Amino acid sequence: MLGPMSPPPISVKGVLIHRDRVLLLLNERGEWDLPGGRPDPGEDHRTALAREVREEAGLTVEVGAALDEYLFEVLPARFVRILPFICRLTGGGDVVLSHEHLETRWLPLAELGERIHGHPLPSGYLGAIRQAIDQPRSSSARSV
Repeated sequence: MLGPMSPPPISVKGVLIHRDRVLLLLNERGEWDLPGGRPDPGEDHRTALAREVREEAGLTVEVGAALDEYLFEVLPARFVRILPFICRLTGGGDVVLSHEHLETRWLPLAELGERIHGHPLPSGYLGAIRQAIDQPRSSSARSV
């Protein structure tokens, strides 16, 4: 008999919109990805996300409001709990790509869709980006 299933691992993801463009990274599975990753043990989710964006894209961000979380089936029967957050660029916008991704793109929001330049954008990420676009742009945006 199998024991209770352990909860899926958490991955924090950043929706970084700057000048009406969103930052996307192309992963080794040929899918567009949002910058982010797994928090270290005991690491605050926002701290982890700021670190991951710095490591993956060389950008400094301020992590803002949480968006709706969801389960993402990365591979068949392998799920990850995605915790997306709105991010705001606080430094320059020149991306320095890490070894973890193949390509980067500041995608104009008008070009958002399920396929971008021949590669899929997973529906959960697309939903998080659309949710971030719909958020009020005030500096006093709700912090969770």
